[in-house]
Amino acid sequence: MKVLRPALLSLAVALATPALADDLPSLGDASSSIVSPEQEFQLGRAWLSMLRNQVDTLNDPQLKDYVESSVYRLAESSELQDHRLAFILIRDKQINAFAAPGGVVGVNGGLFIYAQTEGEYIAVLAHELGHLSQRHFARGIEAQQRMQVPVMAAMLAGIIAAAAGAGDAGIAAIAGTQAAAIQNQLRFSRQNEQEADRVGVATMVRAGYDPRSMPNMFERLARQYRYEGKPPEFLLTHPVTESRIADTRNRAEQYPKGGKEDSLRYELMRARVQQMFEDTPGMASKQFRAQLDEDPKNDAARYGLALSQTKIGQLNDARSNLQQLLAKAPNDISYNLAMADVDITANKLPDAQARVQKMLGQYPDSYPLIQANADLMMKTNRAADAEKTLFKLSQRRPLDPDVWSRLADACTLSGNAIGVYQARAEYYALTGDYKQAIEQLDFAKRRAGGNFTLAARLDARQQEFRDQERILKEMMGR
Repeated sequence: MKVLRPALLSLAVALATPALADDLPSLGDASSSIVSPEQEFQLGRAWLSMLRNQVDTLNDPQLKDYVESSVYRLAESSELQDHRLAFILIRDKQINAFAAPGGVVGVNGGLFIYAQTEGEYIAVLAHELGHLSQRHFARGIEAQQRMQVPVMAAMLAGIIAAAAGAGDAGIAAIAGTQAAAIQNQLRFSRQNEQEADRVGVATMVRAGYDPRSMPNMFERLARQYRYEGKPPEFLLTHPVTESRIADTRNRAEQYPKGGKEDSLRYELMRARVQQMFEDTPGMASKQFRAQLDEDPKNDAARYGLALSQTKIGQLNDARSNLQQLLAKAPNDISYNLAMADVDITANKLPDAQARVQKMLGQYPDSYPLIQANADLMMKTNRAADAEKTLFKLSQRRPLDPDVWSRLADACTLSGNAIGVYQARAEYYALTGDYKQAIEQLDFAKRRAGGNFTLAARLDARQQEFRDQERILKEMMGR
């Protein structure tokens, strides 16, 4: 899978949140009809399917669950009207987050590394939800009038082409599509960012967070990269000026202190990301051990150390550290899953299974626990049970390509050939490869034999894929 070049991703984000005019139409106003919310939704989802095909993603269930739940909670306190959100976690160490039309929220793993508290992480996402809630994409088009949906779609298509290796051809497609409109967009981007800051600060307060985390985050990043020739992509797409920091701080100071600044849950997820991005598990182990030496009560560092020790085979040390954590919080999902990983590595599969089953009794709807249970079923030659579990999970998470990929694996092990083809078809559709998705269902129909009911369902799903592909091609001007 190719990795989308950061500059191209930043351009895609910039195009997805264009100019904010001085004279803004109201959100339900008839003058907003050039780009309807449904058009935004379709364009965003089409773009997401292609983006998934071009970037390396983070498929860690705990991290995905944390990002999704935290953003949904934040959305409840925001001005966002349409809560049909879709997420992509990108395996990139650079700090970045973005919001694209249609409720697409993207987070780089690097955000967890640079955002030192949950408040700072929430501040970035509250800002991004501000872009979505104010419909900056549609309103930017409204302000420029000439920039219709096909023009924006052509730009996004050029970005994808360049990312896929078309190189100069892709860049030319972008450059040849309303260059003057892009200049106008950049002219208004400061107002765009200021409005997202203002809305984001208010969202943080309503969600119970200290809004001072937003200027704190911006100020630290600006100071950290002040003298670097090329700042991170986040600062390129979200320029942080002294006046913007001052304005955000003035707004935040209008609210009383006492909001939430950090949480252990965030720190645990941050530790997971930190050990993912270290060059070696041994290096990660040294980093976490140094943090523990500095503060022996740092539970997140102890957790990160245990994860690293498990990877390098220091299982007794990992078990000892996790036992200390479990003594404080015996029902913590992250600690229990980490101990289950120790047991799996030690080939104590029944112990791991018993632990996960016990936790599922307390948290039956936990996505990370359900996934871990299915993985253990496959490891213990219970592929049919894993297939049933993952099929139910796919109904809960139909837009998650990772779940469909795992379901295809389970069906392979259980000998369900039709199930393999169906799961693969859903995976390919979610990653923008409709040709493969339709072909997989052709294979399934050949296996269906005289089962006319199943064949009819497969035909109907194929037609849905063809319709989605047609819409995508029309929107991309191809």
